Amino acid sequence: YAIGTSPNLELANSSLRGALATLEEGQKPLVHSDQGFQYQHTSWRLLLQNAGAIQSMSRKANCYDNAVIENFFGHLKEELFNRVRFLNTEALTAALHEYIHWYNTERISTKLRGLSPVQYRAKALVA
Repeated sequence: YAIGTSPNLELANSSLRGALATLEEGQKPLVHSDQGFQYQHTSWRLLLQNAGAIQSMSRKANCYDNAVIENFFGHLKEELFNRVRFLNTEALTAALHEYIHWYNTERISTKLRGLSPVQYRAKALVA
């Protein structure tokens, strides 16, 4: 993920470059997004193409196509943002980093059999 003050093209591209940099040799991910201008831009599509990634885009006005991330954003808003006022963008950035780490490594989910996302994935990879 990347953090910025505006949902502009460079923010989207920088986030994608960071994600693509974590790929192992031969991995060809499916990258899903909504229909924002950033995800239709030539630079975004070239980044995907050069990495061998496949682009998937939601249908217009259909949040169900992207239900997993919409669910995450619901949790983020409820567990981090509600009733909190950040003093500055640095405090927000720090809180967001901490939350995402906690969400991935410590926060258990009943849908993941009582495991955190990292624990669930590690267990699935061993099986």
